[in-house]
Amino acid sequence: MKVAVFGSKSYDRLFLEKVNQKYDHDLYFITPNLDLVTAALAKEFPAICVFVNDILDRPVLEILADQGVKLIALRCAGYDNVDLKVAQELGLSVVRVPAYSPYAVAEHAIALILTLNRKTHKAYNRVREGNFALEGLLGFDLHNRVVGIIGTGKIGRITGQILHGFGCQVLAYDPYPDREFGDRYGNYVDLKDLLTVSDIISLHCPLTAENHHLIDDKAIALMKPGVMLINTSRGALIDTQAVIKGLKSSQIGHLALDVYERESNMFFEDLSAEIIQDDIFQRLLTFPNVIITGHQAFFTTDALENIAETTLSNIAQIEQGKVCPNQISI
Repeated sequence: MKVAVFGSKSYDRLFLEKVNQKYDHDLYFITPNLDLVTAALAKEFPAICVFVNDILDRPVLEILADQGVKLIALRCAGYDNVDLKVAQELGLSVVRVPAYSPYAVAEHAIALILTLNRKTHKAYNRVREGNFALEGLLGFDLHNRVVGIIGTGKIGRITGQILHGFGCQVLAYDPYPDREFGDRYGNYVDLKDLLTVSDIISLHCPLTAENHHLIDDKAIALMKPGVMLINTSRGALIDTQAVIKGLKSSQIGHLALDVYERESNMFFEDLSAEIIQDDIFQRLLTFPNVIITGHQAFFTTDALENIAETTLSNIAQIEQGKVCPNQISI
C-alpha cells in the first residue's frame, strides 16, 4: 500500500524501512506534522501514518477523505488526537499500536522518580564543576514509601511491580481493577484515598473526556504536602496552572513530566535556537524540583521495532481485507 508517513524523524525512517523489507509497502516520509495546512500532501495516498502530535480533527479528516485517504495508521497507542466519530462518518478506518513496550515507559517513570529523589542530575553537573558538596542533594528511601498508581493497564502494572520490588507500599486506582495485580503487588483503593495517603503518585492512564485535568486544584488539595507527582501518560491529565500553584505552595514537592498538555508545537523538535513562546511551560522550568523530558518515555530500540512491526502489519491486514485486531471502533 502507498503510505504517507507524517511527522517522520530519522529514527522513524530507520525502523520502518527495516521492518518494511518484509511487508513491501510504498512508504513516503514527510517531515512536517499533519495539520490543516499539510493535509494536502496526502493527495493520492490511500493510507497515512501519523503520531501523537498530528492533528486529525474534522477539517483535516474531511480534506483527507476528499483526497482519497481510506486508512489512518497511528504509530502510537493513544488516539485522543483523532475525532473518531468524524472518521467513522467519512468512512475512514483507524488502526493503532496498543502496546509496543510497556517496559520502556514504566522504566522511564522509575528513572524520573529516582532522579527527582536523589537529584542525580544536579550531582552530575556539580561534580563536573569540581563541586562535591552534598548540601541540597538530600533524598529519601523509596523502601516502605506509599506509591499511588493511577491506571493499571500494562504500563501501570509494570510500574507498580517495579516499585513493589523496591519495597514500596503500592496502591492503585482503576475503574477496571486487575485481579492478579491486586493480589500480588498492590491494593486497589478509591481515588480520594490514593491521593490522600500517597507519597508518590504516578499517572498511567489514557486521556478521555472524563479524566481531562484529573489532577486539578481539588485533587492537589487532597494530596500529602510535599508529594511527588509523575506523568508519563498524556499531558492533559494534569491542569498545569493548578500544578504551578501546588509547586509554589510546596503542596507538590517534586514534579516530573514526560508529557505536557500544550506540547504539540514543541516536543520532538529542536527549539534550542528559538525563544519558546509558551509562558506556562517556561514557568515550569524555573522550579528546581521539576524535571521535564520531551515525550521520550517510549524511546527505546525495542519499542521502535515493535511500533514499526505492528504499524506495518496493521496496514497490510486492512489492505488485504482481513480483520485487524488493532482497528479502533466506536
